[in-house]
Amino acid sequence: MTTIPSSGLKAKHAAMWASGDYPGMVETFLTPLGPRLVDAIAIQPGARVLDVAAGTGNASIPAAERGAHVTASDLTPELLAAGAARTDLPIEWVTADAEALPFEDESFDVVMSAIGVMFAPHHQDAADELVRVTRVGGTVGLLSWAPDGMLGALFRTMAPYAPPPPPGASAPPLWGGEGHLRKLFGDRVEWKTMRREVLEITCFEQARDYGALFKARYGPTISIRANAVREGREAEFDAALDAFCDEWNLAEPGEPARFEMAYLLSTGTRG
Repeated sequence: MTTIPSSGLKAKHAAMWASGDYPGMVETFLTPLGPRLVDAIAIQPGARVLDVAAGTGNASIPAAERGAHVTASDLTPELLAAGAARTDLPIEWVTADAEALPFEDESFDVVMSAIGVMFAPHHQDAADELVRVTRVGGTVGLLSWAPDGMLGALFRTMAPYAPPPPPGASAPPLWGGEGHLRKLFGDRVEWKTMRREVLEITCFEQARDYGALFKARYGPTISIRANAVREGREAEFDAALDAFCDEWNLAEPGEPARFEMAYLLSTGTRG
């Protein structure tokens, strides 16, 4: 694997995602998302596929199972190592910044990202890179949390406790809005599919177990709560997260918790 310089914003971002246990979180309830994106793209055997911000290979692995030649890139090497440990498939695992991909122009038939590239802080830079490395006539496929869905609401809940964002950074869930995607890609991608779907989550007995998992395993929540602790506001943060879980729980009283996390699934052709 290549390496990312261990300083500045990118190093902090990589360290955030390495904190907690994101691989375990994926296995808890996020696993279905990668195959859904791969199915929507209809990846073919022999296709050259790049999975950007691939994490533990949630989309990379099912793409490779279809016979594609897959490169999985991510800013956080610990996540790639966890992904490589999940499979014996011949996937190339490359540590790389989504805003400055180390690949030649038009290197791939398919460039995709499942709840990954949306977390690169500078959206236009990341979108430009996705287009650059996709061949003309190739496919761009994205699955991103919706800004008005549960994950978008979670980030709004946590925002008052977070440190100031870096200059030029945009909110990750914006990628889940059709208008934002069209603005980022302009006429460089002809979108064939933009559809809103939901991931149903039924693995938690109690609603607040959802928040407890995020506090224990999810890098952004861990980082923001740490800032709340520094400011002496951890009790306030915990109470806000509990209230969020109660609000979004769709189960009837006495039933196990049930949540729906909305996302936008988009596929298009590079012009």
